[in-house]
Order: sequence, then C-alpha cells, then structure tokens
Amino acid sequence: MPELPEVETIARSLGNPSNPESTDSASLNDRPGVVGRVIQSVEVHWLRSIATPSKHDFEKSLPGQTILAVGRRGKFLVFRLDDWFLLIHLRMSGDIRVEPGDTPINKHDRVVLRFRDGWNMVFNDPRKFGRIWLVKSIEEVTGGLGAEPLDETLTANHLWRRFQSTSRKIKSVLLDQEVIAGLGNIYTDEALFLSGIHPLTPANELTELHTESLLRSIRLVLKEGIARNGASIDWVYRGGDFQNHFNVYQQTGKPCPVCGTPIQRIVVGQRGTHFCPNCQVELTKWQP
Repeated sequence: MPELPEVETIARSLGNPSNPESTDSASLNDRPGVVGRVIQSVEVHWLRSIATPSKHDFEKSLPGQTILAVGRRGKFLVFRLDDWFLLIHLRMSGDIRVEPGDTPINKHDRVVLRFRDGWNMVFNDPRKFGRIWLVKSIEEVTGGLGAEPLDETLTANHLWRRFQSTSRKIKSVLLDQEVIAGLGNIYTDEALFLSGIHPLTPANELTELHTESLLRSIRLVLKEGIARNGASIDWVYRGGDFQNHFNVYQQTGKPCPVCGTPIQRIVVGQRGTHFCPNCQVELTKWQP
C-alpha cells in the first residue's frame, strides 16, 4: 500500500498545471498534471469504488467542475474542485493514470474522469479495495485522522502525551492513523531503527526524550522517501528508488548497516516488522 511519500509523490505530479504537450521524462512518475482541467463526463465501471455519494449523484455532480489543486492528507489524495472535494484512497492496489482520451479502457479501470481537453484521469484498482469520496468538506472523510508527521506544529510533547494513554506496542501505535497520519510498514520500521527503539516497546514506556528522537527519525525517513519519489516495491506503485536505501525493511538476514548483526523479522499486530536486535535494544539500555 502506498504510504505518505508515495502518495505525496503522486499528489505533486498530479498537482502540476496541465500541459498535454509536455514530454519531460524527469517529471515525478512521468504522470501529467491535472490542475486546470475541466471535467466533461464521468464513468463508473465498478460501483463500490465510490464510497459517497451514490453513483448517480457522483456522475451528475462532477461534469463542469475544474480541478483547482491536488494535495494530500495522510494517505488520501485530495482534489479541490470548484464546489467539491474529491478524495481518493489507493489502498492495496489503486493507481492513477492521466492519458489521452482515446486510450482503451483496461480491465481494472474502475472510474474514469474525462476532461474537456481530450484527456482522461483513470482510477485503476485490480484488488478493488480503493475508494473515492465526493464531499463538500474533507473533514467528512479525514476528520478522525491524527496529526501530519511533517507538520511543524506537531511537537514531541504532544506525541508523547498521546503515547502515555496506551500500552500498545510502539509499532502498532505508529500505524494507527488516528495517532499520526500517513505512516505504514516501511517508514515505521525505518524510523524505529533510526531512533534505536525496539518495535515491541510499549508506547507508554517511552520518555519524552525517546519521543523527540523518534519524531526526528520519522521526519528524516519521510523526507528522504519524498526526495526519492517513494519506494517502488509494491506491485502497482512505480517511480521511486527509496527501496534501494532501506536499512531494515525487508532486509531479513542481511547485516545491519550500523553493526553488522543480521536483521530480524517478527510480527507485531499482524504486520511483518523488521529491526536490528543489537541497535534497537531494550528500552532500559537505550540512550538517545
């Protein structure tokens, strides 16, 4: 599933002003922008892709709307229109294509926005887990999300106080989108490694000093992930190279880049988790 850096990469590429003539292969994901394009018509090929409103209201409300901006909230793509917000969660296998309007529809194309300038934006989703919302306020969908990890208003003290309310393992807490938005398996494992925190550590045992190191590490790995256009390890998402710079994620049995100890894999909250048993020591032995 795409995480914050992958979704941010897609949002930035789609957020470019539309330029159908551009052949700049250096653009993020080689994905043309959609800002400024006007929706002419909509096709829904799989009903359950639309979370809200009804298929009829979705197809009726979008024609004539201009895409004014594209952003991100957590793992959601957010399209600001004249009168609406269009939110897309890619989940396991979702992807967005922008292509000439005469391109044939593929087997797994679930929703197609046709633009007046002859281009299409296509939501492709082989596993059918992705969802689309058309709402008046993004809070209708994202209101329960936690803080954005790259938002400078998020402080270590705020995060530490959230940690004090739960004894869940820190790996599970970081994956909880109501605590902090946008993190998934990749960047959680990498951030815990950089901060030297064992993934099984109960969240309420972290000190504020531990939390400062953790938040700093989260921001470092996310910024590096964005700079490298995300990680291209998912069977759908392509375009980044952060996978070539993993320290622990999916590195089971390989030597730790710091100490040489083989990386281990365990399961935390039903999620595969990778860590160095030497660098990520018991909390009582850890020094920031």
